[in-house]
Amino acid sequence: MARQVTGLEQGLVVLAGIGRSRFEPAAVWPENAKPKRELMAAIDGAIHAERMVIETLSEGGAAIAVPIRMEGHLRGAAAIQIGTHPDARTDLAIDQLQWGSGWLEAFLRRKQGGSGDSLASVIELLATSLHHDRFTEAATAVASELAGVLNCELVAIGLTRGRHARVRALSNSASFGKRSNLVRAIEAAMDEAIDQQAVLSYPPPEDGSERVLRAHAALSETEGGATLCTVPLTEDKKLVGALVLERPAGEPFGRDTIQMAEYAGVLLGPVLAIKRREDRWLPAKTWDASVNTFKALFGPNHAALKLAAIALVALLAFAWFAKGMYRVTADATVEGRIQRAISAPIEGYLAEADARAGDIVKAGEVMAKLDDRDLRLERLKWESQKSKQTREYSQAMAKRERAKALILQSQIEQADAQIELLDQEIGRMVIKAPFDGVVVSGDLTQALGAPIERGDVLFQVAPLDDYRVMLRVDERDVKDVKAGESGALILASLPDTPIEVQVDRITPISNAEAGANKFLVEASVTDGPIDALRPGMEGVAKIEVEEHRLVWIWTRRIVLWVRMTLWSWWP
Repeated sequence: MARQVTGLEQGLVVLAGIGRSRFEPAAVWPENAKPKRELMAAIDGAIHAERMVIETLSEGGAAIAVPIRMEGHLRGAAAIQIGTHPDARTDLAIDQLQWGSGWLEAFLRRKQGGSGDSLASVIELLATSLHHDRFTEAATAVASELAGVLNCELVAIGLTRGRHARVRALSNSASFGKRSNLVRAIEAAMDEAIDQQAVLSYPPPEDGSERVLRAHAALSETEGGATLCTVPLTEDKKLVGALVLERPAGEPFGRDTIQMAEYAGVLLGPVLAIKRREDRWLPAKTWDASVNTFKALFGPNHAALKLAAIALVALLAFAWFAKGMYRVTADATVEGRIQRAISAPIEGYLAEADARAGDIVKAGEVMAKLDDRDLRLERLKWESQKSKQTREYSQAMAKRERAKALILQSQIEQADAQIELLDQEIGRMVIKAPFDGVVVSGDLTQALGAPIERGDVLFQVAPLDDYRVMLRVDERDVKDVKAGESGALILASLPDTPIEVQVDRITPISNAEAGANKFLVEASVTDGPIDALRPGMEGVAKIEVEEHRLVWIWTRRIVLWVRMTLWSWWP
């Protein structure tokens, strides 16, 4: 504090022992200095008033004193005196004095050996262990903290591995030689306490029971006659390690200290054991989890786990030995096996449109008409020419003009041919259904009077009793589908009526759909409600391939994915 408070002239700490009312100087700065009268007056005021006292000096400066309490009782006071230094600040001096008094309270609490302080110290140790994520850091911090609390030169923490304890942390030491003589001697002392399942002290107390202390004697001799105390660490009634405490020769461990070490062993054992388990590599955790599960399965209790394991084994056995029909699932669309395109015979204008997509038509039923007025006028023109040529032909024959008669006869035949051609074109102006069926596409009701080019497709008609089903099979399954295999089709419009289908041919045409490559497979309807089918209906088809084990059917896609992934990554 002398380096942190500018203008500090003198400092004094007075304390009283437990159960005593007399306060005596415990520390003074500078060393061997005689406390000033103003400083003693501030100390006396803080003790009697049990609050901070600030005495202003006549020559300048101030004397500041604060009380020191512990467990609600007054234990002493601390005071400082600052002079008239130009940089001296009373507020900063007060802050530093209050901070220092808090440190003194913590120090006295550690020194006190009461049960309440022991419990508080153990809780602090527990908080220290929980503060660190890694096991080694937590164990080292706990060992160092425990060495300060119990006034030990050395504290070692060891955990069992197999049948022997291994030192995992030493106080105030981040690293140590695991094969050194000291570490081996400490591990032997830990094994000695764990084997006897008791707290061991060396030299042994006079009123204590007889214990085997060979390893402790050897460790004490190695450390120059040091005093030792070893406390086993427990977790769930099992010994998981030990604490070795070491003090210089001639400083034995009292009952309060041993009791506090036992408290620490009870509370710290489970925490350190858990941190050690969580700080291991993943294979070690997996192995331990497997071993624990195996013990739970074949040991007592854990009825729910056993029933779940039995159910799982039964399911796996059923999937391995039972067989089922392997089916290839694919999206399906119903199409007419024949789709007749009805196109415009000649150029013209649309006059009538009696049918549109979705209508059912009969053979010969009028679907649309084109405007034929121009053709009829043309036909009338040729009929007039034919009548005129016929009269001239009769006159030529009457006059016996044979050459002229032959020419007129040819012209009459030409007119007949033109009239016949126009009659055919007029007949084609009426669009009729070629067979009984359903109009798949074509709606001209909104295009009356529109010009029509020759060859324009006006309608598409499909038959009502002849359908095919187009399946879109995934590329991973297409190799299993063969012509002649049968299956069932469920349509969205007929979910309760399965329709039998049979594969006719597999087309080498694929389409990309939703990130997957699909091949078109053509199938025919062999049995089902044909009258209810309409082109364009969609559903799901399942083609029966052959019988396989259920486990093969359920894991087939996963196995294929794993194989493909390994192949793509394999060097």
